[in-house]
Amino acid sequence: MGATRAGNDEDSGQVDRARKDTDRRIGRRALIIGGTAAAVGSAVLARDELGRLWWRTPGVEKPREEGEVDYAGARWVAASDANWRRADRPDDYGIDMVVIHVTQGSFASAVKVFQDPGHGAAAHYIVRKDGYITQMIRELDVAYHAGNRDYNERSVGIEHAGFVDRPQDFTDEMYEASARLTARICARYDIPVDREHIIGHVEVPGTDHTDPGPHWDWDRYMKLVRRARTAAA
Repeated sequence: MGATRAGNDEDSGQVDRARKDTDRRIGRRALIIGGTAAAVGSAVLARDELGRLWWRTPGVEKPREEGEVDYAGARWVAASDANWRRADRPDDYGIDMVVIHVTQGSFASAVKVFQDPGHGAAAHYIVRKDGYITQMIRELDVAYHAGNRDYNERSVGIEHAGFVDRPQDFTDEMYEASARLTARICARYDIPVDREHIIGHVEVPGTDHTDPGPHWDWDRYMKLVRRARTAAA
């Protein structure tokens, strides 16, 4: 499945903060300048962190309703909360990318594993061969789908039911429904409709996945997305 190993990217490595004091003979001016720079740097980091965490303050978080979807054509089925991280995008993390996946399995099996807390991964949406769309994670939140923490935080992930080596799985209905969904996401977050911002899972740095594979027709898909984006505008 396109997102199978993505959960591990949320693990943060431990940073060694120990520093050997190799020169205690530091001039007063250097100490003042260095101290000022450190203070400014710390203030910037603190401000950035506060900016990302502001929504955790009681009464500040955007209102949410159970079962609410971000795309009108989707049906809500909740993923396990072990497979995504609560956020308040795009206020804490800007969204500038859509990542295209293929499930390497059926629609039903993808829904099942995304509901499994032991799976460690899930995408925001799954598109079925007949064009039916299920949303399993809110776009507000960070889904563990890309295998790269930075890309998870800045993207929306869309799975497509099927197998990368079976071009017949990528039906007209699937392409068209997915293109309308991607066009709506791009419109909502002002994402450029191009291949730098609409990418395959295989293009995410550090991933070992190959989806959507050689049979995914990117030229056709991008034309459909542009057409849907123009129609929506």
